[in-house]
Amino acid sequence: MSTKVDVFSGFLGAGKTTLIKKLLSDGYDKQKIVLIENEFGDIGIDGGFLKEAGIEITEMNSGCICCSLVGDFGTALKEVIDTYHPDRILIEPSGVGKLSDVVAAIERVEGCEVAGTVTVIDASKCKIYLRNFAEFYENQIKYAGTIILSRTGNIAQDKLDKAVGLIRGVNDHSQIITTPWEQLSGVQIIKAIESPVSAEDMAAALLEAEEHGHHHHHDHDHEDHDHDHEHEHEHHHHDHDHEDHDHEEHEHEHGEGCTCGCHDHDHHHHHADEVFDSIGFETSRKFTKEQIEDALGKLDDNVAYGQILRAKGIVAGEDGTWIHFDYVPGEAEVRTGASDVTGKLCVIGAGVNKEAVKSLFGI
Repeated sequence: MSTKVDVFSGFLGAGKTTLIKKLLSDGYDKQKIVLIENEFGDIGIDGGFLKEAGIEITEMNSGCICCSLVGDFGTALKEVIDTYHPDRILIEPSGVGKLSDVVAAIERVEGCEVAGTVTVIDASKCKIYLRNFAEFYENQIKYAGTIILSRTGNIAQDKLDKAVGLIRGVNDHSQIITTPWEQLSGVQIIKAIESPVSAEDMAAALLEAEEHGHHHHHDHDHEDHDHDHEHEHEHHHHDHDHEDHDHEEHEHEHGEGCTCGCHDHDHHHHHADEVFDSIGFETSRKFTKEQIEDALGKLDDNVAYGQILRAKGIVAGEDGTWIHFDYVPGEAEVRTGASDVTGKLCVIGAGVNKEAVKSLFGI
């Protein structure tokens, strides 16, 4: 019997961890769940948040799943199945990973079945990320069976419509969830993930029911979801203004052990560590909430630090509490939370000035 695997993809800071927490609390009813994270960077921060919920976590840090971790990934997946015998495995790939590579890696592991492929998209940042990081962002959109928009309750209707239009330009068949998460139950979301039904499917089912004078149960054809990634690993050519990119194009060099499947391509295929940088470090330094808020504010649109896309951490507070923080461009959340064995910070972006970032946090 195969173990079901759900993949929760999404760009840096889209809200994957928040969604998973919601589904664990009121969606996966009494199922034995194992969550596997593949964090880009040297230090895994999210593991600490989710361990509070009592969920088993196998953390795999440094490198992208496509090459560096594909061997370890398969071994970890088998080990999880043999050790925990879970009802379901949730995989939260790196925010800069390619969904097609993750699915292909899962499909190579005997005893696993991909049940759902989800991509979480911050509706307010869809346009800028599509323009600046199209190769990774479009891959996550294209290969998703279900696309879940985050932060839809905070943006204007016309901006939401534009975001949906941009997504449809890349993926015109998968279901898009636009309703704010607090208005949905975890059960509703999981049902949508496992049995995605588009508006076109619903219309066709209703029309058929009317013609036959009875209600018709519609079986969704999953073959439309283009899940055979190992054989159909397409890339689109784009007319984007590449001057927006803060990185140079590199020819990818593969080692003998590379199993990403991109040897068949005669065009550039980038890996996350060619385009994105991360700085992760541990610190015993104590901070105030104001110091953290000030530092995160300085990351916005300040070229001295590089193009910062994500920052998160757990650090000791001067008042004896522990400070947890999350940052994406233009938005920061700083709160108190559980203690950790030592302070941890992680910053991810393109062209990151690591020394400037360390200095910013006084490290």
